[in-house]
Amino acid sequence: MPNIAVYGAGSWGSALAVLLANAGHQVSLIGRDPDAMERMRKQRENTHYLPGVVLPSRLLPTTDLKQLNADLVVFSVPSHSVREAARIVKPYLVPGCIVVNTAKGLEDGTHLRLSQVLTEELSQNPIAVLSGPSHAEEVGRDMPTTVVVGSDVETAVAVQDMMMTSKFRIYTNPDVIGVELGGALKNIIALCTGIAEGLGFGDNTKAALMTRGLAEIARLGVALGGHPLTFAGLSGVGDLIVTCTSLHSRNRRAGVALGQGKPLEIVLKDVGMVVEGVRAARVAYQLSKEKNVSMPITEQAYKVLFEGADPQEAVVDLMSRGKRHELEEVVEMSWLR
Repeated sequence: MPNIAVYGAGSWGSALAVLLANAGHQVSLIGRDPDAMERMRKQRENTHYLPGVVLPSRLLPTTDLKQLNADLVVFSVPSHSVREAARIVKPYLVPGCIVVNTAKGLEDGTHLRLSQVLTEELSQNPIAVLSGPSHAEEVGRDMPTTVVVGSDVETAVAVQDMMMTSKFRIYTNPDVIGVELGGALKNIIALCTGIAEGLGFGDNTKAALMTRGLAEIARLGVALGGHPLTFAGLSGVGDLIVTCTSLHSRNRRAGVALGQGKPLEIVLKDVGMVVEGVRAARVAYQLSKEKNVSMPITEQAYKVLFEGADPQEAVVDLMSRGKRHELEEVVEMSWLR
């Protein structure tokens, strides 16, 4: 069995470390807070991020960066920390060791996908992206989950071989662009679905946001080089469904609070963990203008989050847009190619 290191001891990093240790791997779960990691070693539980899940004996909670000398390193830090984290771990990585990124977002300022950030910083390491409908709370409890790994064929298959279990099924997809963008952009739509719920709207509204949200995710994704069919897969519609509907979803939860009238600063503090859709909304809005791609839901999310727009008025603006033929957009995206 190969040794695996997971860098980032939040909910997702902890869940993946548990999954891989239960599969028989020797796993180092590397965090930054010595006190927190010591509590995890003694209590055999990440009580803050993954309460109720037992840490197996094969899982070592640690702050020792030397444990990054592994066959596979899983990156599980927030999107805005990826570049800094890459610079920290670089001296400890074995050249050629595969790095698997699990964060779902885009880099603010550069507009880069996170695999591009890692490629810039870790040029001696193959990079893969793990995405799909996968809440940490369920993966940590060994509930059946299906995800996709995006990379070149050789790297993706290697990750599949090392990380796939009887309860964690992994598909491969060489369309890294599509896999990453589906995972990053669905968080915006989940925020909007939560806002609609917070405003008191029902299932019709949420279904409309999810369906039309998928259309604009795919429009931007194709404009940036993604394959249209990727957005009909696990990292597209699959991740969109789970993030927009699940009680585990931070983005949906934050959206509900925003729809109820709470200020963004208070919402983020109350959630207590990173809400990736907030940063993604800014970057996606800027990209949509740069690429001249129509993303009306994202545009309204940007206005609500960063310009103080009223969510009720944002809904009115969306509903009063000009008439369209639904299939026109399918043709525009070359969906059927």
